[in-house]
Amino acid sequence: METLYLLIECEVGHLDEVMRRLRTIPMVAEVEAVTGPFDLIVKLQAERINEALDTVVNRIRRVPGIKGTETLVTVSGP
Repeated sequence: METLYLLIECEVGHLDEVMRRLRTIPMVAEVEAVTGPFDLIVKLQAERINEALDTVVNRIRRVPGIKGTETLVTVSGP
């Protein structure tokens, strides 16, 4: 199982709608509002890294109200 975290910056006034839409995407495990330079942190889980990245590019980044994203891919320790 692959895990990615996505940091999302939303357009002003769109936070609730973006959260609602993200929660409908099958690989999205968690969506939380955060403070700081980003508005949301999203946890994605997929069988393969390519599936997760495809979801980021073709589903999540197309959600109306998302201004920008940063993707963090987890890595296994030793």
